[in-house]
Amino acid sequence: MKKTFLVIAIAIFGGTISASAQESWNFGIKGGLNFSTVTGDYFDNPSSRTGLNFGLLAEIPVANRVSIQPEVLYSAQGYDFASIDEDNIFDTDDNIEYQLDYIQVPVLAKIYVLDGLSVQAGPSFNFNVNEEIDYSPTENGGDVELDGLVNDFEFGGAAGLEYKLNNGFFIQGRYTYGFTEVFEGSDAHNSVWQAGIGYQF
Repeated sequence: MKKTFLVIAIAIFGGTISASAQESWNFGIKGGLNFSTVTGDYFDNPSSRTGLNFGLLAEIPVANRVSIQPEVLYSAQGYDFASIDEDNIFDTDDNIEYQLDYIQVPVLAKIYVLDGLSVQAGPSFNFNVNEEIDYSPTENGGDVELDGLVNDFEFGGAAGLEYKLNNGFFIQGRYTYGFTEVFEGSDAHNSVWQAGIGYQF
């Protein structure tokens, strides 16, 4: 199932580029850090997990100072159990990571407010490709792979700022939020701050 979602994600990205091939568009790569956690009544401020994000993008101009920017990213998300002190199945005093990794397919409107400086916002179609509990910070160390606890698909939103230099390099900051529940019936939602750099050809 998750492989099917990944194929769909790549098809969306490729189809968008193909449909706009006759326009003036730029292809790019990017990467950076995630600072992720989950929010909701079911959780009491769990610690954030620091992970990586990296992937491909295309910027497609549609009007003066306005572009559409589809992306395909691998995004390492989740949260840390360390500061959790709750009366539920996740209650633990150990320093343990719950790893939730996604293929994100954001399709963003990109508006240049100044030369090089743009604001971005739009929907993000996210596909869970990995879920596991990492016990490596503890004495007994190890990973436990899980299956079926996390919703395979997440509909989310993303917004952020970017500054691009004339040579094609850019720096970027973004916030993404999952509107779909991470765990069915849990009121838990992904909340991720992303910071990174990239290059457009």
